Amino acid sequence: MRPFAYACSLAAVAFAAEQWINEVDTGLTDYLFSTNYTEGHLPLLKDMRAVMDFDYAARQFLDNQKYSFYRTAAGGEWSYRNNLDVWKKVMLRPRHLHDVSKLNETLPVTFMGYNFSAPIFIAPAARGGYANPERAELNFVDAAAKENILYTAALYASKTIEELAAQKHNETMNGPQVMFQQACLSLLNHVQIYTNVNLSVTWDAMKRAEAAGAKAFVWTIDAPGDSTRHRAARYDTTNANAVTSALTWDLYDEIKSRTSLPVIPKGIVTVEDALLAVEKGAPAIYLSNHGGRQVEYSPSPLEVAYEIYRNAPQVFQQVEVMADSGVRYGTDVVKLLALGVKMVGLGRPFMYANCYGTEGVEKLIQILKTEIVHDAAQAGVTDLKKVPRNLVRLPTQFDTVLKY
Repeated sequence: MRPFAYACSLAAVAFAAEQWINEVDTGLTDYLFSTNYTEGHLPLLKDMRAVMDFDYAARQFLDNQKYSFYRTAAGGEWSYRNNLDVWKKVMLRPRHLHDVSKLNETLPVTFMGYNFSAPIFIAPAARGGYANPERAELNFVDAAAKENILYTAALYASKTIEELAAQKHNETMNGPQVMFQQACLSLLNHVQIYTNVNLSVTWDAMKRAEAAGAKAFVWTIDAPGDSTRHRAARYDTTNANAVTSALTWDLYDEIKSRTSLPVIPKGIVTVEDALLAVEKGAPAIYLSNHGGRQVEYSPSPLEVAYEIYRNAPQVFQQVEVMADSGVRYGTDVVKLLALGVKMVGLGRPFMYANCYGTEGVEKLIQILKTEIVHDAAQAGVTDLKKVPRNLVRLPTQFDTVLKY
């Protein structure tokens, strides 16, 4: 073999060995194909043992267009992949011989004055009807009520604001169910777009949500225009925004002036914007790169949380902090808690779990709760409300990249 050809073959082998896969191997496929499972069908719910398993299940169950709408990300989907891969760059520093016998009692959290059973929530994600045409996001309402976690409803949900409100439960372990509502610039007819032309639609949606009993608005700030999404474009799946919009802090002030509810800016990815949000009086901030769906090469919530912690740690004392994008394990949640995040959300996994209906959503919540407690206990954490910062060891390149 010629030297050049040999070198190319070695390179091909190396690249093949490093091929990125969407789900890590949990043993699911080997197990399924050792049974009577037929590929292309929804596996049994009892066989879902990890958050990632629901992605595989949804891909079997949904057609390409619907699955691609949930799965798509911006550009070459590097940010999407980084959201999932970045966690392995941050190691835990387990401490042993600590009494963790009562750790499970510290799982509940108070956020924005409301009590929840765990520091996790269902993040706003559109078109729940793709996975479950009949009940769509009603399953999120029911599962969140039963497990007493926060559900933040998407403005572009398949069910209306009023339908979701009517589904809320008056009795949970902590009283009437609490839900937040996503707020975007506007919804024009049935076409999902953001625009600075028809703000009256936004004001109407906010008024309806407030009348329906929403307890806070989560305002999406990271969608000022159309996004480059090649996977979605193959199926002519529309983006949420079709024109460039005037998303500014002045508009944030106007939104706040039109409601008595707290307005939480969602999409913070820099310490500068975190500081501006505090300056503008935000009651909480939401770290998110929209699941990597908006702009390529946007940082993961773990990187953003560390940037804020390193450059303006007071932010975590001044406001409560939410985060989502790429969270798939209990250890992911524990790492964010260590950096000062108080509530950790998941979007895609809950959409995938919705293929199984309410029971699937409930099981995913239960998996996460169990993993959080087990993983934190193994790391020597005695109180999930006081996860020590030195539990995580961040790589030196984080300092190099994020230091100002």
